[in-house]
Formats: sequence, structure tokens, C-alpha cells
Amino acid sequence: MIVLKTSRELKIMREAGRIAANALKFAGAAIEPGVSTWEIDRVARRYIEEQGAKPTFLGYGGFPASACVSVNNVVIHGIPKKNHLLREGDIVSIDVGATYEGFVGDNAYTFPCGKVSEEAQRLMDTTRESLAEGIRAAVAGARLGDVGSAVQRYAEARGYSVVRDYVGHGVGAKMHEDPSVPNYGTPGRGVRLLPGMTIAIEPMINQGVKEVRTLNDGWTTVTADGKLSAHFENSIAITPDGPVILTVAD
Repeated sequence: MIVLKTSRELKIMREAGRIAANALKFAGAAIEPGVSTWEIDRVARRYIEEQGAKPTFLGYGGFPASACVSVNNVVIHGIPKKNHLLREGDIVSIDVGATYEGFVGDNAYTFPCGKVSEEAQRLMDTTRESLAEGIRAAVAGARLGDVGSAVQRYAEARGYSVVRDYVGHGVGAKMHEDPSVPNYGTPGRGVRLLPGMTIAIEPMINQGVKEVRTLNDGWTTVTADGKLSAHFENSIAITPDGPVILTVAD
């Protein structure tokens, strides 16, 4: 069931989104060679809790951390570890959520660790812009296929593949609500977007094949061919005046 949000609920979601976005910003600022992925997670968790919110991911389905920290060929759900030290040239995807007064802000961004290759930078730039294309398509009256198609067209036109096994989602009182929001699709198909809907658009774009596999820890998901992957995400609200990004940092 798709839940349309009231103006009061959207106001709370803006604050949850602000907290999540700032947590992502501060975690990203901590990235440098020699820093552990555990430390990145600690920065995010500390900020969220200082703001009177809760780390949405912590304990979600048994996940052991407050942020997913996914490096290089890890697509999503990377588990932060004290012994995983970042290296110059890594690309680091951080996905973090904050729950504030019962509502969730959810966002992700892929950061460079020091100087990265031109190929890695191009992948990150393309993934970030594919998210922007998806957001631009998320107007009242459009359909989810318009959003997914916008992401897919942009990424595939530049030689990349779109992960199919994981998609975006509705967001609100729960981190994952209806509807599912694929990063691929056919224009004019799917659920119609209505004012009051809140969704998380999150393209996961691979340098090589679209296929992925999950490691034995049950969480860490990597590209099937070992090539790089990037991940960007914003929570947005559908309004009569166009899409509004809820996950905006100070």
C-alpha cells in the first residue's frame, strides 16, 4: 500500500532527511587513505545520535552497523570493519539512514579516496547524473517507468550497466515502503506518481556486467565480474510543483 504523506509528515521527513544528509556528508569527509570503514560508520552514527535521531540501518534485518560502507566492487551492503583500511584510489559508497520522530531519511553517495582513476571518476559522475535524471522525471502525473527509464537511458548510453537485483523504494514511517522504484523501465508504465508520495531513488551502476552476487556474510553484495560499482541515492517528495529532495545537508 502506498502511503501519501501530509504536510506535517513531510516537514518531519525534511528534518530526518537533513540529519541523514549531514551524516553522509560528515562520513564522506572522514574518507582518506588509512581510515577504516568502521571509523566511517562511527562518524555517521555519532552525528545521527547527537541530533536526537536513530540510525535506521542499525539492527535492520540484523545489519550490524549504522551505515553501509561499500568499497570498489562492492555494490551495496558493505559491512564496516576495523581491519578494512581505505587505500588511495578506492571509491567508497556510503549509504545511511536516520529515523527522526518516526520518519526516515535515506541517502547514499560514492566518494573518492584521494586521487582516483579517470575510469572511476567517470563511473561516479555518470551514476550521480543518472540519479539527477531520475529525479527530474519524478513529476506528479508521471509513472515509475518514466523514472527508471531516465536512469537507465543515461547510464547505458555511456556504456554502463544498471543493477536489476536491487531497486529504490518508497520511504516514510518505514525505510522500505511501497512502491518499488526500479532503475530501469519503460516510459508510461508502472505506478502513477501522485503528490504526497515519498520515494528513494537509488541507481546502482556497474562498470561491467549488471549481475551481482552476495558473499557468505549474507549482506555484502559485489559485482559478478569484480569491476567497480557506484551508488547514489536521495529521498524525494512528489509535489504539484515538481520533485523535492528531502535529503539535503546544511
